[in-house]
Amino acid sequence: MRISVVMPVYNEAESILILIDELTEVLGELKLNYEIIAVNDGSKDNSFEILKELAVRNHNIKLINFRTNMGQTAAISAGIDYATGDLIVPIDSDLENDPHDIPKLLTKLDEGYDVVSGWRKNRWQDNYITRKIPSMVANWLISKITKVPLHDYGCILKVYKKEVIQGVNLYGEMHRFIPAYAVWRGAKVAEVTVNQRKRIHGKSNYNLWRTFKVVLDLIVIRFLDKYMNKPIHFFGGIGFVSLAIGLFSGFFAVILRLFHFADLVETPLPVFSALFIIVGVQMIAMGIISEMLMRTYYESQGKKSYAIKDLINLK
Repeated sequence: MRISVVMPVYNEAESILILIDELTEVLGELKLNYEIIAVNDGSKDNSFEILKELAVRNHNIKLINFRTNMGQTAAISAGIDYATGDLIVPIDSDLENDPHDIPKLLTKLDEGYDVVSGWRKNRWQDNYITRKIPSMVANWLISKITKVPLHDYGCILKVYKKEVIQGVNLYGEMHRFIPAYAVWRGAKVAEVTVNQRKRIHGKSNYNLWRTFKVVLDLIVIRFLDKYMNKPIHFFGGIGFVSLAIGLFSGFFAVILRLFHFADLVETPLPVFSALFIIVGVQMIAMGIISEMLMRTYYESQGKKSYAIKDLINLK
């Protein structure tokens, strides 16, 4: 068994040495082969120089250096792509995640799970109104939409079996939704409480705008979950509803005219009818185009619309 720890780094020069020391200590005690993949996400401090020196001294430390800041999701995605381990463990480089929780995650994984997610249960206890409650609401909303109940989607500290996330492409802020992707592929997910430490160096890169971006990404993954392989059902459904409203509006306008209640120019119903019929036709046409794109996506890359876990008596 081999573990790949993926560590996105952005302006964390003061924390890197401490974290690497803790990781090598914990991973060494596990007596498993390991690699630490540090992804320098366009840091403006000397994070890259420190990581490069560490990689020269310890060949278990691998280094990916981005040309510019691409974001945490891109850094995690790159680390996963280059990971050679059977298990992948992302961890923050700001020392808020505790490497000593990794054995706890691995123990839970041994109970038959494919993904084990960290839950920072005691986070924001000193900032209940402005941070704790919004976080609880956000995690509840994400759990309801993805149908994967977790208390803390924002915790980067998790352990994945590589087979359940291999080939998953991540964009935007979607790294937090990897457990949902895994469940949609048939994975079993568990959650354990982990230690949340206070940041010692630097400042947090989280802000309110990031919350809005997460909500937008949530809409995208919900669409991909439900309609990725049948977009005509989404666009066509909206199109038929729009067509029905348009036809009803037109029919009602004609009835008003025939029975001399109102002329067509005296009511906005003809305009509404034309508008909704046009939108309905456009949505159905968009659904057909989306179906063509979906088939092109799968067939041009040799992808399949299914995921196989085991084969028996087959090659």
